[in-house]
Amino acid sequence: MNNQTGAIGIFDSGYGGLTVFSEIKELMPKYDYIYLGDNARAPYGNRSFETVYEFTLEAVKWLFSQGCHLVILACNTASAKALKTIQQVDLPKIAPDKMVRGVIRPTAECIDTLSQTRHIGILGTEGTIQSQSYKIEIEKLHPPFVITSEACPMWVPLIENQEHNKPGADYFVQQHLNQLLEKDENIDTIILGCTHYPLLMNKIRKFLPDHINVIAQGEYVAKSLQNYLQKYPEMDEKCTKNGIVQYFTTDSPDKFKQFASMFLNENIDVEKVSI
Repeated sequence: MNNQTGAIGIFDSGYGGLTVFSEIKELMPKYDYIYLGDNARAPYGNRSFETVYEFTLEAVKWLFSQGCHLVILACNTASAKALKTIQQVDLPKIAPDKMVRGVIRPTAECIDTLSQTRHIGILGTEGTIQSQSYKIEIEKLHPPFVITSEACPMWVPLIENQEHNKPGADYFVQQHLNQLLEKDENIDTIILGCTHYPLLMNKIRKFLPDHINVIAQGEYVAKSLQNYLQKYPEMDEKCTKNGIVQYFTTDSPDKFKQFASMFLNENIDVEKVSI
């Protein structure tokens, strides 16, 4: 593996991580990035912990092989089901000088500044909700908080089938928001615990009271990454800074380009790889 310098790796099971990456790229445009989408095996949300861990580790190893010293799991399911094991078990053995970070802790870290009632709602895939990763992180960082979760299994398919802006999506958005608020009427802040969900923001806001904050992760993950590199200059020195971005997918490049234009509002070049 390359032990010199390299791009920052960004991994997602599909396209949703592009909502996080767009914020990272906007805040830190001088860095080089390699984005990998494991679209051939997406979605990860309903898969077992073991399978998500296996797939995520394969992706991390591939990004390491491309010269990345720092990898961001821009995927809530991978962050929930694989990150801790990779950090604690795999990195010490395979790459002790490298780092893998997720999207859950950066979001949890900021929540105390956003909620007045200390009642938080989490919307996510079944895998993320079942893991209780947000509840664990928030309660560890900011006790006592009341955390209420709602799995939204239809939201990602709506987005990936480009149905999310159509009237038919309203039913599924309103249904899960109502179910979340019925569980706890004191919620004043909702975390979108899936990187796809910001594309539903207009509909989410349509069906929520004005006083409820809705938190998309990209901004907070980007700021957390920037702070991390400032705190650890030895890692920052390993990150190349030419403003170059490369996109890779394990599935169809043409399909990836089509979706990326929706998430990023720009045309990109994409290469298919096997991991």
